[in-house]
This record gives sequence, structure tokens and C-alpha cells, in this order.
Amino acid sequence: MLRSLTRLQRYYLYYTGGFLVFIGALAVLEQHGMPPRWIGYSFLIFTIAMYAAIGIVSRTSDVSEYYVAGRRVPAFFNGMATGADWMSAASFIGLAGTLYLSGFQGLAYVIGWTGGFVLVALLLAPYLRRCDQYTIPDFLGVRYGGNAIRLVAVGAAILASFVYVVAQIYGVGVITSRFVSLQFEIGVFVGLAGILVCSFLGGMRAVTWTQVAQYLILIVAYVTPVAILSYNVTGNPVPQLVYGEVLQKVTELEDRIFDAPAEVEVRQMFQRRADVYAQKIMQLPQSLNLEREQLSSQINQLKASDVQMRDIVALERQRRDLPHDPEQAKARWETAMFSAVERSRQPIHHAEAFPGDSEEERNVQRINFLALIFCLTVGTAALPHVLVRYYTTPTVHEARESVFWSLLFILLLYITAPAYAVFAKHEVLSNLAEIPIAKLPGWVTAWAKVGLVSIEDINLDGILQLAELSLNPDVIVLATPEIAGMPYVVSGLVAAGGLAAALSTADGLLLTITSALSHDVYYRIIRPNASTQFRLVISKSMLLVVAVLAATVAAQKPGTILSMVAWAFSIAGSAFFPALVLGIFWQRATRIGALAGMLVGMLLSLYYILRVEFDSIPWLGISGFNMEPWFHVQATSAGLFGVIAGFVTIVAVSLMTKPEPGTAEFLYRIRITNGGMP
Repeated sequence: MLRSLTRLQRYYLYYTGGFLVFIGALAVLEQHGMPPRWIGYSFLIFTIAMYAAIGIVSRTSDVSEYYVAGRRVPAFFNGMATGADWMSAASFIGLAGTLYLSGFQGLAYVIGWTGGFVLVALLLAPYLRRCDQYTIPDFLGVRYGGNAIRLVAVGAAILASFVYVVAQIYGVGVITSRFVSLQFEIGVFVGLAGILVCSFLGGMRAVTWTQVAQYLILIVAYVTPVAILSYNVTGNPVPQLVYGEVLQKVTELEDRIFDAPAEVEVRQMFQRRADVYAQKIMQLPQSLNLEREQLSSQINQLKASDVQMRDIVALERQRRDLPHDPEQAKARWETAMFSAVERSRQPIHHAEAFPGDSEEERNVQRINFLALIFCLTVGTAALPHVLVRYYTTPTVHEARESVFWSLLFILLLYITAPAYAVFAKHEVLSNLAEIPIAKLPGWVTAWAKVGLVSIEDINLDGILQLAELSLNPDVIVLATPEIAGMPYVVSGLVAAGGLAAALSTADGLLLTITSALSHDVYYRIIRPNASTQFRLVISKSMLLVVAVLAATVAAQKPGTILSMVAWAFSIAGSAFFPALVLGIFWQRATRIGALAGMLVGMLLSLYYILRVEFDSIPWLGISGFNMEPWFHVQATSAGLFGVIAGFVTIVAVSLMTKPEPGTAEFLYRIRITNGGMP
């Protein structure tokens, strides 16, 4: 049987077998007393060493190999590499967590991301492959002509990819800080080293073969814990088939817990706290001065009485930690108020489609559900780091075929994510809610140190009510093995899978950014006669600079992984989707029209994200920046406005300007080998 396989298939079969043996060996060592930290380090060192080895073996100084892997990647392996490139930390870490917290609403991510690949197969992949370019800005430059549109495309590719890569490196920091006990900021730069060792040495060639290896790790890591959990709960190790019956149990637990008197009391207490913060914000600056005076008075009273020094020190620390000015007080108290409001809300039932107390609220949920599906679908079809993968296949036919394999490999994870969320929620509701806080399991404390879990006994009854527990969505997948009491080797495996997902996507994104800078800006515009060797030197230099900059931003923890990724999709969809689709299927689309459409779409999406998501931009000295969403659409769906504006602008401006000569010949050339489409 092995003889019938290709050499490449045998290599990866041996690799998979070796990885499974490695997991088995660690499981045996854990039973014999191997400390959890050593298990974490073993997974980290083994996986990064394997990626580094592939990167070294695949190193190249050939431009075609560096940018598009020599266009020699078979469809099957390109589909697997695309799956790894696509299934970022957002899919691996964030998706199940979002489904855990929002239930039905989270399915928008599954539908949108999957639907995007249908658009890729039908509208983009074969035509981009026929064009025989290296990057998406390259294609737009050839289709529309001129350097202006190439520069705008480069800017959009860098912006979308940079936001996306920050999310991946942030995920690396979360994983390393928990499983190998590194400080978050240090973990970010450790992950950065793993990213660079592949993309720096061999470009797309090294990244492709590393991503195939990373896919094998991440899919094993994702499916294993939920399969074990499914077997423990239902006796069936195939969670996709049985999570419906577990969802019924979750609904019964929610009905009992959500309406318990203690839960209702806790939510009311959080609401009262939110009201107090709202009143303090309205009364600034007097409220800040009053609070400082009250603390000073209490400290003086304690000093005059016979109390322990630690009580005085605690109050002095509280006074010292007060905001220094009204602006800082407003920002801090608003954060606390929104957190209290969030905990005071009636929890969402997992199976409830569009929750809300009124029909208006339910309509808002429907609008955002559909808007997010739209943005993720067109964003998927426009992400440069995904589209460039279809430049690497030998033929147009294999470009189409690799989209099929991509969908299949991605489907394995996406049909598992809803089951993951349901089984995780069943464990939390069954084994964590309503237990004494003094008897909480160790994983709660461990993840609290990372900052992804918090508990506050607001009613001081010593019992954990569900409203007193705050779980960041990024913790659900990583903590599920610990929540379910599985051996630590399973936790280490999940961490290795999350690391593989983050590193694989980060590799592709960094390569997209540096290719845009070195190939589209330096080579195409600044120095067309640059030597091959010097072009690669420029590319690798840019890679280092961009990677360090992204790691620095990620170390600031700018947001949750999934929200940052959604912003990137809106930016990419607004900037590229209208220009690409109209550029392929509408001969009348002109350079000036495409240029105007890309700028209008991208800038509108960026403006909407900043205005809705951020109240201030300190480094620009801007405050009071926040605005109400248009038609109740959240910032994660900003691309809804950007894509529509992009299409309208391109059509309107193109009809008022003359098309470039040679457009008909170009479109004929890229269509004639794809079924002779008119």
C-alpha cells in the first residue's frame, strides 16, 4: 500500500505517525510523574523544531519558489496548506468560544467563512491563477494598469494582513503564557521566532510544506478532546453526531440555573453597580474629588484608632490607584460600568436563535447576523494571503480542485466547533456553577493568572453563581481538557494545535505583507532592474521589521482574537472584492473607477470600525470619538457598508471614464481557459 503512495505522501504519513507516537510517549511519561510544565515545553520544542526543520530543508533563493512555491504544489497538498493558512487562531481558539458565549449567533462565522470559499472557486481562483502573477496587487496592476492602483492595493493588503497577523501573534502569547508559564509578552516573541524560521528561509515554498505539517497537528489537536468528552458524556466518540442530545441537556440546565433566586439576585447587584458608575461618570469631576476625600477621611480615622496596619495600607493603595484626572476616571469607570452591565444581563440560551426582550431587539440580532455572514463571505473571497495560495498550483484545473480540498479540510474543523461549544458548556453548567468558591478546580486559578477568567463573589455567599464567572471566549478551547479533567497531555496537544493554527496563518500573512512591499513596491515601482538576490534580501529585511512590529502591537492585547480578525475581513472585502470581481467580469471597469472604489470602500470600513469601536485615540489626541452604529450594525460587520460603497463607486466612476486599452484582450486571455466564458 505504501508503494502506491507518492514520495510526498509517504513523508507526511511518516510525520503523522511520528507525531502520534510522540503523544503516546508523553502520555506514558505523565502517568509516571512527568510534570505538566515539562509536557508543555515538550510540545512547544518538538513542534517548533519540526517546523524549523521543514523551513531549513525548503530554503530557496529562487524568486518563483520564494513567492509562489514554483507553482508546483499539487491540489491535495495545496488544499491542506490552505486549510492551515485559513484556520487561524480565530478558528481554532476563538470560534468555539464565540459559539459558547453567543450560541446560535456564532454560527454566522461558520456560514460566512465556509461560503466565502464558494465565491473563491466560482469567481476568483481560476482567473487569478491564469494571470500568472505573484501577488494580488500584481493582478490588479496588470488588469487596470498604472502604479497608483498597485500602491492602493499594497496599502489595503498590508492593513488587512497586519490586523490579522496581530491576532495570530496574540493567540501565540495566550498559549505560551499558560502552558509553558512564560510571561505573555515574552511568549509573543517566542512565537515570533517560530514564525520567522519558516517564512524567512524559504518564503512560500517553506511556508507551504510547513502549513501541511501544521494542519495535521491542528486537526488532531482540535478533534481529540471533544471526541474524548463526547465518549465520556454519551458513549459515542463522534461528537458531531450526538451533540444535539447534549444540547437538550444544556437547555434544561440553563432553564434551572438562569432563573435560580441567587442568580437573579447577583444580576441585580451588578445592575446596581452599573448604575452607580453611570452616576459617578455624570457627576465628574466632583465625584472623583469626593471619592478621594472620602478615602482620605477613612484613612485618617483608621490611623487615629487601634487597627492593623494592613487595613490602612489597603486603603492607601486604593487611594493611590484612583484615576489621576477626570478623563482617566471616565475611561476607567466606563469600562467597569460596561462590564457590570454585561454581567447583569439575562444569559443567552444556547439554542435560542435571536434573543431579546422585544421584537426590535430580535430584529437587531437578525440584522447583525446577516451582516456578519455577508462580511465574512466577501472577506474570505478577498483575503490576499488566501488568494495567493491559488498561484502555487501547476494548472488552472488544479487551482479549482484545490478549492475543493480546502473546503473539505476546513469542514472537518467547522463541523466540530459547534459540538465543542455545546460539550464545553455542558461541563461548565454541570460541574462549575453553584459550587463553593473555595472548592473551585485549579484550572480557574491558572487561567485567572493569564487574565482570561475572572470570578467575583459579589453577594459574598461563598457560592459561585454563573453571573459571577467571566470567561473570555479565547479560553474555551484551550481550557476544555482541564475543565473535563483530562490528562494534561491532552491540554498540551490542544496548545500545540492552537500554536500550529496561529503560526501557519501568521506565516502566510507576513509573507503577503513583505511580498507586497518587496515585489509590488520595491521591484515593480522603485527599482525594476533589481537583481533576484537583492529582491530576496529586501523581502527578508521587510519580514523581520513587520514581524517585530506586529509582535509589539500584539503584546498590548488590543482586543479579542475573533473581533480583530472580523475587522481584517471587513477591510479586505471592502478594498479588494469589488475591484477583483468587476475587474474579471465587467470589461467596462476602469482604472480610475477601481482606484476610487478601493479607496472609498477601505476608508469607509476603517472609519466605521474606529468610530464605533473606540471612544478615543490617545496617540492622536482624539477623545469623545465614539458614534452610534448605523442601522444597529456592529463594527465587526463594517464591510457591509464598505463593499456596497466600493461596488457603487467603481460602477459610477467607470461609466464616467474611458476604459484602458488592452482590457478586452486581457479578459479574453484569463477566461478562455476557464470554459470560454464571455
